[in-house]
Amino acid sequence: MSIKVVEGKNIVRDYHVGGGLFRAQRTVHAVKGVSFSVDKGKTLAIVGESGCGKSTLARIITLIDPATSGELFIDGNKVDIARGGLTKEMRRKVQIVFQNPYGSLNPRQKIGDVLGEPLLINTNKPAEERRDLAMKMLKKVGLGPEHYNRYPHMFSGGQRQRIAIARALMLNPSLLVLDEPVSALDLSVQAQVLNLLADLQDEFQLTYVFISHDLSVVRYIADDVMVMYFGEAVEYGSREEVFSDPKHSYTKTLFAATPRADVASIKARLAKKKAAA
Repeated sequence: MSIKVVEGKNIVRDYHVGGGLFRAQRTVHAVKGVSFSVDKGKTLAIVGESGCGKSTLARIITLIDPATSGELFIDGNKVDIARGGLTKEMRRKVQIVFQNPYGSLNPRQKIGDVLGEPLLINTNKPAEERRDLAMKMLKKVGLGPEHYNRYPHMFSGGQRQRIAIARALMLNPSLLVLDEPVSALDLSVQAQVLNLLADLQDEFQLTYVFISHDLSVVRYIADDVMVMYFGEAVEYGSREEVFSDPKHSYTKTLFAATPRADVASIKARLAKKKAAA
């Protein structure tokens, strides 16, 4: 029996903007009644062009921003999305990896401190245990103990994103939201990070919500795909259904307008990794 790790029901997010002496306030409907669910160990990719509401939805799922209305369940427990803000319990269960590996790490912190900080804030683990766990997580993401005392500027973009992923996993979350995690990286590095995410998902039975505008990446990482357009979910189904037989006119247009990147190399790398596992 499948276990739903995250489920959203009719989530709405409105923003009130403008207004003043000569202009009336207007309402921007960023997310319009979106519903979805993701089973344990699976990946839901949320796709759409810039401004479609996918990143707003990601921030609602991770309780960074509040929703106007709707319901959100994480591990079967209803959470207060109208208020926003992560409780300590939810911070353990839900983590996010942002797009920019250059801006997501504190340049003044050594990598060991970056990884240990979630444990320092959210647990009572002693310093020695925090260090050991950070060392183990560095190894999990393909880095070594020699990186522990280095600063973020000493790493490449791909390595920084590996560090960001490691930090997100320090509290052993059940849900990881990945907001355009490879879009700032070169194609070859994208493949390496995608391989890493696939391996970590298999090892830890992680559940991913993967935000992207890159269909070539989504095609090989997702189990299910949701296409968003002006805040609405206009298409939702399995990867095979959405890519082989899109129903909505916007989805068809989006697919037709997307240049075919060198996805064969990504597919080959992913297949090679899985075959070797």
